[in-house]
Amino acid sequence: LVQLVESGGGSVQSGGSLRLSCAASGDTANGLSMAWFRQAPGKEREGVAGINMGGEVVYSDSVKGRFTISQDNAANTLYLQMNSLKPEDTAMYYCAADPAWRQKLRHYNYRYWGQGTQVTVSS
Repeated sequence: LVQLVESGGGSVQSGGSLRLSCAASGDTANGLSMAWFRQAPGKEREGVAGINMGGEVVYSDSVKGRFTISQDNAANTLYLQMNSLKPEDTAMYYCAADPAWRQKLRHYNYRYWGQGTQVTVSS
């Protein structure tokens, strides 16, 4: 089993920045592919960014150029640096992990999930 705990959410104005963190614990010894997803009220959960053990990354078109995913393998921590935030980025952000890597950011490709951290961007 893998446990994921997100932190770093909050409220910012449009154009601002936030950095999300996700601490992984448990069965992480064999490595994990990890990702960030988000879900706004009334909308489906959508993939934001993903990264595999080799550092290969993938982003959704809506955040490309504004968000950066990174990881500290020694600390088992995933990050999401979010710049130039827009009101449409408002959502609950979830950290996800899975032993396998798939380039498509689909929620059903990830076995483990955190509880989420809220990001609110005001105009």
